[in-house]
Amino acid sequence: MSEPSRPSPAAVPPRSAPRAPFAFDRGHTDDLMSFLAASPSPYHAVANAAARLEKAGFRQVAETDAWDGTSGGKYVLRGGAIIAWYVPEGVAPHTPFRIVGAHTDSPNLRVKPRPDSGAHGWRQVAVEVYGGPLLNSWLDRDLGLAGRLTLRDGSTRLVNVDRPLLRVPQLAIHLDRSVSSEGLKLDKQRHLQPVWGLGDDVRDGDLIAFLEETAGIEAGEVAGWDLMTHSVEPPAYLGRDNELVAGPRMDNLLSVHAGTAALAAVAQGGGDLPYIPVLAAFDHEENGSQSDTGADGPLLGTVLERSVLTRGGSPEDRARALAGTVCLSSDTGHAVHPNYAERHDPTHHPRVNGGPILKVNVNNRYATDGSGRAAFAACCERAGVPLQSFVSHNAMPCGTTIGPITAARHGITTVDIGVAILSMHSARELCGADDPFLLANALAAFLEGRN
Repeated sequence: MSEPSRPSPAAVPPRSAPRAPFAFDRGHTDDLMSFLAASPSPYHAVANAAARLEKAGFRQVAETDAWDGTSGGKYVLRGGAIIAWYVPEGVAPHTPFRIVGAHTDSPNLRVKPRPDSGAHGWRQVAVEVYGGPLLNSWLDRDLGLAGRLTLRDGSTRLVNVDRPLLRVPQLAIHLDRSVSSEGLKLDKQRHLQPVWGLGDDVRDGDLIAFLEETAGIEAGEVAGWDLMTHSVEPPAYLGRDNELVAGPRMDNLLSVHAGTAALAAVAQGGGDLPYIPVLAAFDHEENGSQSDTGADGPLLGTVLERSVLTRGGSPEDRARALAGTVCLSSDTGHAVHPNYAERHDPTHHPRVNGGPILKVNVNNRYATDGSGRAAFAACCERAGVPLQSFVSHNAMPCGTTIGPITAARHGITTVDIGVAILSMHSARELCGADDPFLLANALAAFLEGRN
């Protein structure tokens, strides 16, 4: 039996001249490094993405307000998530979307509800492990503290102590000789609590009082918090020819930054776009995406539906729009590691500065299929961007990201892509200095959507 026909946004367009809205220099990467440094939490990341979009003419709309069907750029903020979209003039209600999906959260250490602790003359902060960090990368590193404070009136304030405030001290080798022969073994409860001062008189409320003073908030006004540690070492170029970038939270703020830049460029380019370009940057990917701001929540679907209905569309128009919609789920992936090449598939060795990677897994840990590959390959060709492929070694478990969740929840064609990096989930990751703007160019070509 032949496969039923359906609108196929994955058709390969004819070859055309490469389009590169972002110059092939380090300006985009410089801006990425500034974005990383200024975004120590998902809440800071979406605020910074929104500020960039505001400069491109986008305006924030509140979920609790009535929306209108006017054209232009709009965005919604909810916690650590942002959904932004650009409606061209005169588009029909059933116009499909082109979505760049990403996530704003990264593995780290997060502050517990009763943070003040200590022992033996040391003041400490009680933390919980978020996601799957490389725990050893958080040892003996100068850490700041950042996140969101919720006040008694329900309002929120961002806070960022971006100086050496905390440290998780590693046990000296003299007191653990087995570390050389048996490797480092860390107990998540006992060994990861950072120190932040001296004193025997540990009092409940000390940390929050310190943050209230730091943020200029009246004492006793903070009623809740979502706080996390971050390395205060700034991003930096690395290597003989500065061909690498070392920095925090590339997984996955690299994609958030590229998607923001691509959406802004397409919106400012104007013209009669055949699709409605969208950026969807979610929180909580690192622990399953099941939240009101995660990819498995209702936020994206609600925004897309309201966009259709406020332009005079019907449920039928919504169904037609989603049937022709494509999502690029952009997340970092694994570059071949020179010291562990045997952990990679022998015929798939993605290299840094080799362009974006197309992620494939036949067990649907990634959502890419052959049609999706053709669609993204055409975008890369049109943008003049090289393309690589990633597949896991058969004997190694494969990770996943928001791609399969997005495809299943919304019934839309989804392709998993990203940038190849080393040290994924470390407090400080490593990527190629050219790859960020190669990704941004590919995303811009995808969002623009012209054949």
